[in-house]
Amino acid sequence: MQYGFVLDQRRCIGCHACTVACKSENDVPLGDFRTWVKYAEVGRFPQVRRHFAVLRCNQCTSAPCVTICPVVALHKRPDGIVDLDKDVCIGCKACMQACPYDALYLNEDSGSAEKCHFCAHRVEQGLKPACEVVCPEQAIISGDFHDPHSQVSLLIREVEGAQVRRPEQGTGPNVWYLGAHSSTLEPGSATEPTTYLWSDRRQPPPPLSPADAARFHTKDTSVVLDVDHRVHWGTRVSAYLVTKGIAAGAAMWAPLLALDATRDPMRDYAPELLALLFTAVTTVLLVADLKRPQKFLSLLLRPNWRSWLVKGAVVLIAFSALSTVIVLARLCGFERLAGGLRWLNLVPGSMAAAYTAFLFAQCEGRDLWQRTNVLLPHLLVQALWVGGAALLPFVPDARLAVTVFAFAALHHLLGLLERFGRHHGSNAQQAAAMMAAVPAWRGARRPALQLGLAAGTGASALALLLVLGGITHAVPLLLCALVAGLGLFLYEQAYVRAGQLAPIS
Repeated sequence: MQYGFVLDQRRCIGCHACTVACKSENDVPLGDFRTWVKYAEVGRFPQVRRHFAVLRCNQCTSAPCVTICPVVALHKRPDGIVDLDKDVCIGCKACMQACPYDALYLNEDSGSAEKCHFCAHRVEQGLKPACEVVCPEQAIISGDFHDPHSQVSLLIREVEGAQVRRPEQGTGPNVWYLGAHSSTLEPGSATEPTTYLWSDRRQPPPPLSPADAARFHTKDTSVVLDVDHRVHWGTRVSAYLVTKGIAAGAAMWAPLLALDATRDPMRDYAPELLALLFTAVTTVLLVADLKRPQKFLSLLLRPNWRSWLVKGAVVLIAFSALSTVIVLARLCGFERLAGGLRWLNLVPGSMAAAYTAFLFAQCEGRDLWQRTNVLLPHLLVQALWVGGAALLPFVPDARLAVTVFAFAALHHLLGLLERFGRHHGSNAQQAAAMMAAVPAWRGARRPALQLGLAAGTGASALALLLVLGGITHAVPLLLCALVAGLGLFLYEQAYVRAGQLAPIS
């Protein structure tokens, strides 16, 4: 059984009755929507036509929001409805990154994600969803797509041109459109105005240069009414990528530093102590980014083992535990054991650096983040770079300084590849173009991408010159490490934010 909708845009008059009924039936907060009507105008005056599209959750056959939810708050029911248990949700906002249809929102009052659940409470009583009942044109039809004789199955077979939104995402959407114009279903294909038909926008339009806008937008097509969606992963996620990189990178350098015959307490303890410190900071950032931080332990108490949020938490725990054992072994005088465990710690250290690539791959709604073959090695390079830079003030080794600069230069090149490299699909291409438009900070004129790459590479080059010049005092090298970390943070700001700016609804 698979419940779903057929939305007949040949009949839709854009009256918003479905939106109002949905908000009333489900107590949807002001400013949030489970279903909404998008208006797009096509043509040039006086030959202009307005097209409507009703947008909502697609009750996907292979729902990426269910896969990424770390605590099984989202689940697929036997009748095909994707439902959400608001009491279980921890407010991690990962489902909003996974959904290719912008169908989930965050209830700021409760801290829980919410979405269209097909009015499951009505369906269980044999009633139709509220939106279908109030539609004056019978443009909303619900039914079971697994029943070949149902009205919805007959419609998509008999009406030529029946289509779904973003089929390339492979989610198996179960909302079909009849007679919808491409400008309403293909996000980013129409010009985005600074204001809507009857209101100001809650969020500014996506930042595209005039040249990029001309490249991506269809001529004489404009979105005149839509729902703005917020950027949910911000500075904490960018900072988490930096702190996790420092922790993992420091541990990955540890066995290589031990190859030097010189015995030095800093070589013995600094890598693991840095790893533990920055893993702790990473954990604080992750918990602080939850809307329900008090439910953090749900990750371990009711885990969804398909989610890389859960797998990542296990990786960080294993990484921290082994790093702690290494420190304790050395304190107890078991030097050979500590040295052997450092080599073993390369495995959880590398996984701690790289698992975010698999987490981002589960974010089906963010096409910029889907190039795992580029992102995974890039995360390893970033970790070795900033982890090595953090070690330099304590271990001012010339070979380490040279290698750190080499990894900084490689990060610079990989960052440019993310911006200018080949991306598949319009959404990823638009997001890559927007990387150059994300400001370094609110009101800044310099873009975060440009400033971040320059600061990171420049700081690493300066650290190399200091070490080769015999200036090994900890203070200037620590300043270089701080600037390098800031440079990586600015780069991550551009990457994380741009991935969420390209429209997906």
